[in-house]
Amino acid sequence: MSLYLETLSLEGNSDLLTSGLLGAILAFLAIIFIFAVIIYIYLGFAFMAIGKRARLSAPGLSWIPFVGPAIIAYRASKMHWWPWLLIIGMFIPWVGPIFSIAFAVYVVIWQWKMFEVIERPGWWALLCLIPIVNLILYGIAAWGNPKN
Repeated sequence: MSLYLETLSLEGNSDLLTSGLLGAILAFLAIIFIFAVIIYIYLGFAFMAIGKRARLSAPGLSWIPFVGPAIIAYRASKMHWWPWLLIIGMFIPWVGPIFSIAFAVYVVIWQWKMFEVIERPGWWALLCLIPIVNLILYGIAAWGNPKN
């Protein structure tokens, strides 16, 4: 009889443990989603200000998800358009990572030239590869005082 009661209590704890774990995972995902939205809004405003500082005709393109900042960097750099075709290659199996790396190199080049257009050091584009540093540098580039 006592073995049966212990089995019942373990099954009840298992359901409680499962629902608690599921709740913790969902709370973690919600926090990640909130941070992603905050970073998206911050980068949208930052690249829109960079686009205005670079005197682009449509700085609002910075709000396009995933590629908006790259569009602003591309338009500010006034370089060729064909590297955008590499995005198509990202979806081809086996060679997609190669196309992704090639596109990332062009994004860094575009950002280098974008920083130079708004009178900031071009090497900031290399520092933008560091995760938290990039957010700080984009903010300084967007809202900081220009070099005299």
